[in-house]
Amino acid sequence: MNTNQLSERLAMVASFVPNQTVLADIGSDHAYLPCYLMNKGKIRKAIAGEVVTGPFEAATRNVDLHGFADRIEVRLANGLQAIEDADHVETVTIAGMGGTLITSILEAGKNRLKHVQRIIAQPNLHAIAIREWAVANGFIIVDEEILQEDSKIYEVLVLERGTADYTRTDLLVGPVLRRKLSTVFRAKWEREMLEWQRVIKALDNAEPTEEIKQKKANIQENIELVRKVLAHEEK
Repeated sequence: MNTNQLSERLAMVASFVPNQTVLADIGSDHAYLPCYLMNKGKIRKAIAGEVVTGPFEAATRNVDLHGFADRIEVRLANGLQAIEDADHVETVTIAGMGGTLITSILEAGKNRLKHVQRIIAQPNLHAIAIREWAVANGFIIVDEEILQEDSKIYEVLVLERGTADYTRTDLLVGPVLRRKLSTVFRAKWEREMLEWQRVIKALDNAEPTEEIKQKKANIQENIELVRKVLAHEEK
């Protein structure tokens, strides 16, 4: 992966970045994404935020190497603390982390989202946490994609400001992804249902406390929701 050719998952993230936007890429690593977008002439300027010194230094070197230092600023900061009000950031990308971590970053820095109109999140797992955060914070899910790369399945969520009513099924599997019902989507949830069934079997051998009973009931409900989606039973 380099500034001319991204991984499939990052290329998918890049495809959702609006033309001529001001971007903040949080957890930017080598700043591959902002450098790629700048190289393509797709963004006006960017902030590359990184909380760890090593990746921060790598990002700085990469930006300097490609002559983008006047348009991409690399900042050592925790999450959305990399964004200042004067930056007028319009689009935020956060990729390559768990959904729970992405959610915690968004929640901790939501006062920095004043000018942001689009958030593009690529969780490695637990995307439901991001969807739930979106609902609670005035964002809707305008698009979603799911892809497989190197035997791993990734989801990309595109959030914009607005309000919408989502069902529990929508939040679990994705309101857009469930309509697309792709082969990768099916594979992900068939695999997930097998894992849930394994967990239920393990819980059957545990002491039947109220907590265990509730956990089994929740998992069983999730299995039923997903089964209906895959069978086209729930519209």
